[in-house]
Amino acid sequence: MKSILLFALAFLLLSTAPVTSVAAIVVPVATTTEPDPAKVKTAMDEFNNLSRKEKRARVKEVKKEIKAYKTAKKAGKEADTDTLLLVILAILLPPLAVYLYEGEINNRFWISLILTLLGWLPGIIYALVVILGQH
Repeated sequence: MKSILLFALAFLLLSTAPVTSVAAIVVPVATTTEPDPAKVKTAMDEFNNLSRKEKRARVKEVKKEIKAYKTAKKAGKEADTDTLLLVILAILLPPLAVYLYEGEINNRFWISLILTLLGWLPGIIYALVVILGQH
């Protein structure tokens, strides 16, 4: 999340400043690692060989783990730097700030988008309430 937020902020700052050369724009991009295709195939074969009941049990376990991760992420206090960057982003692009804070596209994101389209100031106010309201 930090890298996305920093990239968006750097893009906004660099897009407003005149640039004389392309070499002046150096933004570190997070590298993604692809899983080993052989390991993925092995895991899929193992999963496909399970009975229907075992497959359901595994899927339920994974869903529980994902839900627990999301609740732990929302319950944990974010760093002050994250909050500060989200406030700055809420002033510039309110729906993006709400999306990054929530981690998913949900009702709060859509409300923020509609308010921003209806008027910039209501969108900013709503985004700030979402970001700062639960701390």
